[in-house]
Amino acid sequence: MSKATLLIVDDEPNILTSLRRALELEDFRALTVSSGAEALELCTTSTPDLVLLDVAMPELDGIEVLRRLKSSQPNLPVVMMSGHSTIETAVQATKLGANDFVEKPLSTERLLITLDNALALERLREENAQLRAASGNDWQMIGDSAAMKRVFDVIRRTAPTQGRVLITGENGTGKELVARAIHEGSQRAEQSFIKVNCAAIPQELIESELFGHEKGSFTGATRSRKGKFEAAHGGTLFLDEIGDMSLSAQAKVLRALQEGEIERVGSADALKVDVRVVAATNKNMSEEISGGRFRDDLYYRLAVVPIELPPLRERKPDIPQLARHFLDQAWQLHGKRPTEISQAALTMLMQHDWPGNVRELRNSIERLVILSDGDIEEADVQAILPAVKSAPSVYRRGATLKELTGAAEREIVLSALEDNSGHVSKTAQALGLERSHLYKKMKALGIDHRA
Repeated sequence: MSKATLLIVDDEPNILTSLRRALELEDFRALTVSSGAEALELCTTSTPDLVLLDVAMPELDGIEVLRRLKSSQPNLPVVMMSGHSTIETAVQATKLGANDFVEKPLSTERLLITLDNALALERLREENAQLRAASGNDWQMIGDSAAMKRVFDVIRRTAPTQGRVLITGENGTGKELVARAIHEGSQRAEQSFIKVNCAAIPQELIESELFGHEKGSFTGATRSRKGKFEAAHGGTLFLDEIGDMSLSAQAKVLRALQEGEIERVGSADALKVDVRVVAATNKNMSEEISGGRFRDDLYYRLAVVPIELPPLRERKPDIPQLARHFLDQAWQLHGKRPTEISQAALTMLMQHDWPGNVRELRNSIERLVILSDGDIEEADVQAILPAVKSAPSVYRRGATLKELTGAAEREIVLSALEDNSGHVSKTAQALGLERSHLYKKMKALGIDHRA
């Protein structure tokens, strides 16, 4: 079996013949063409694994062929060859995306090493893309509700820019998913995504963790160490739970954002860093600022684009889609047979308020898969969420749809009023209605708000 299919492009027949023979002896499949136009035409009908392309050719030279190939097939490896190359030509070819440049007369040994390296690099890129696609399923954002569509729209607009983002929301709402989505949609996607949980690091170590330290700068610093800002150079730094960061660390983060440079602990030397910072917190930042626990100047630097994630109780229409997604993940993770979930079970899940938000739902679905012997039914959900009761059927024989709908609406409005202590404005807000609309609805349903 051949190693790979190579396309050799050269206007000299002797070079085509000698290269084809040498490469076939090394188990490559070699295709040959004598012009740039033939190479471009062949690549429209079939894609070789690598193109070995001469620079100096009549009519269409190798640089122009390279430009067109990379325009249509940016990931196709191309190795340039020339007997009269200049530094300028090599630089131009590299900028256009050539993997390497070899001089004529060709050394077979050098050429084989160059080809193997270029092919190995492409295999690595493909494997990385496959791994990213596979792992991306773990970080996939799910939801068709209006609230999530608004979040997705902000992410779509923000990700390709360099704008900093502050993500707020309750625990378990998916703040890290948003941060990763922003990174994946940015020009930094191929670079590092570095996460720091500011709440999990002792305050006396947070500055060392973020900015690094020099050997001997404090007890236990037995060697110099890079911080997260340096590690994220060129990529994205995700500062999770930034509301828990000390004021002294906040001052240094502010300087890093303002000046694009940091100082390691124990050093006076400034280091330039190119980092996009995305931060997240579950705290009310207005209260943190007014209480003197968070710097307002840092807040404004971070919140160029604020994104507030809704709790799951405010996006319940997304629960069935989320549940099925987590179900697929769970049965594969635990080696169980493919599992379905009944509509009645989904209805029960939608009745729960999910104080732990999406994280709680995910853990609950995983528990259901582990404990159930077959498909997930209403009784299975009842067992893990005993406080949730089955929704009674509102169908009555002889009643019209209009009568049934009116009765159901009446029960919903009464329950909402009771939950909000009879306060009409709060009830209207909870139901997503204008206050005047709720009054009209109550009148139509025969509900006296004064009772």
